[in-house]
Amino acid sequence: MDNQLRKWIYQTIDQTIEQGDFDALQDRLETDEEARAEYLKAVNLSESLHEIASTPEPVGTTVTPAASFMRWPGIFAARSLMIAASTLILVSGIAYWIGHQQSNLTPIVASSTASGSEDESLIAGHATLRRAFDVRWGQGHQRAKVGDVLGHGPLRLESGLAEIDFFCGATLIVEGPAELDIESDWSVRVDQGRLRATVPPAARGFRIKTADSEVIDLGTEFTMDVSEEQARVEVVDGEIMLRGGDHDGLHLLTGERRTLMGAPSSESIEGLATSSDLLKRDEAATFERFRSWRETNQAKQNDERLIAHYSLSTHLNGRTLSDATSNPSQDGLLLGPAQVVEGRFGEHSQGVNFDRPGARIRTRIDGQFEAFTFACWVKIDDLQQRYNALFMGDGYENGEPHWQIRDDGRLMFSVMVDDSREIEFYNKRDQRVVKDAGLHRVYMTEPFWDISKSGQWFHLVSVYDPSAKRVRQYINGQLVSEVEIEQELLVKDLRIGPAEIGNWGQPFRETPWFAVRNLDGTLDELSIYNAALTGNEIETLYESGKPVGY
Repeated sequence: MDNQLRKWIYQTIDQTIEQGDFDALQDRLETDEEARAEYLKAVNLSESLHEIASTPEPVGTTVTPAASFMRWPGIFAARSLMIAASTLILVSGIAYWIGHQQSNLTPIVASSTASGSEDESLIAGHATLRRAFDVRWGQGHQRAKVGDVLGHGPLRLESGLAEIDFFCGATLIVEGPAELDIESDWSVRVDQGRLRATVPPAARGFRIKTADSEVIDLGTEFTMDVSEEQARVEVVDGEIMLRGGDHDGLHLLTGERRTLMGAPSSESIEGLATSSDLLKRDEAATFERFRSWRETNQAKQNDERLIAHYSLSTHLNGRTLSDATSNPSQDGLLLGPAQVVEGRFGEHSQGVNFDRPGARIRTRIDGQFEAFTFACWVKIDDLQQRYNALFMGDGYENGEPHWQIRDDGRLMFSVMVDDSREIEFYNKRDQRVVKDAGLHRVYMTEPFWDISKSGQWFHLVSVYDPSAKRVRQYINGQLVSEVEIEQELLVKDLRIGPAEIGNWGQPFRETPWFAVRNLDGTLDELSIYNAALTGNEIETLYESGKPVGY
């Protein structure tokens, strides 16, 4: 690239560019594809150098892949705001932070598309898994929990029953063994399996492909039985049209059936479950799972390592959440708009929703501890706050824990090491030097949650093990992160004190302001152990407590 362009780009990154040169750079980027490529290359190089040069930071933070942040001199604030939309398109979604008033930066939270509308979050998929019973997924194929979005591609059930809602409105009940290939909101190929398709008026035209034929629904319900040797279809109610194969163009009405491949058969396709059958089965299975968990939960409360156990399904009395270890001084109190809702076992269980900023459960846990294991069942609706609280010690003093979820879906756990120190470090996510009150390290997992998992239940576990100098974290019974605790950051004298579930109010603060960290979601069980539970123990907790379809 020419020297003038290089000078403008690096002056922009260094925040020393003059207004006229800034305008000239914008014009160049709007008209020169090579200049845009060089701009991106320079920004990426700058970020890499920042990461290499930054000192080790006690608080773990990560650059968000979707956006790189830059700060602009205050004199360009108005101009930057006007041109941000076009610039964002040209540099592949780089988000600018504009304005600079006493270090308070205002983010541009919405970039523009070519049509002028705001960018939207995008996820890929054509259907969702509504219910699942005893499903064993095929090796190497999509694996799903109830509520998951199902993407484009093959889906294999070795056994069990799955009810799938396509976004067009059609519903399939599939009985394994089955092999499907989801093609779109309106189309699926079936190579093996027995299934029932229910198609409301809004989804007319939904099609199932098998062998060399297509079954096009014209409303309302039909069944299919497909194997390597034979493929049959039968209309339960309404009308379908066949396309391709020996029956191309044929319409079938209620009660009519055809063999699409293999030896002809006039037998009816029987024994397939209906949606109402699955609903009844779901209700029975949910109650049975709740009953089984309740028995296991009773035995768990006798574990001498248990510091506190909050089970909203069995120990919620009005606004008081009793500690199941029978220690009244550790009882929790629901405050503000904390709302009692259904738990992970539906109407049989209870949870608390914290979706409003004032919602919280207050508790106090005194004593000194040798290790920590925090475990909970939580349903996340959204991660609106930068940090979303699970369990937070009030003052975050020496030895006290903070357990949270970051807005990018990472599970976070930390223990204060030295609250008397003021730490400065380069925050890669904010792209600036920040101050932190106290020496500590935040141990984070890779992202486990995104908006496609909204409303799903997760079993989250964080283990702080001073003896082994390890922090281990688990999602749904599986180890997802294990990090060594450095000697400087090792804390052996652990404590909790006054604390909150689902929020962080910092009641001893001197101002009315407080960090907004309420969890936009529901929690229905939380356990704290004075021990580092093993992987097998954590997997057992998950298996014994998971809802139907997980």
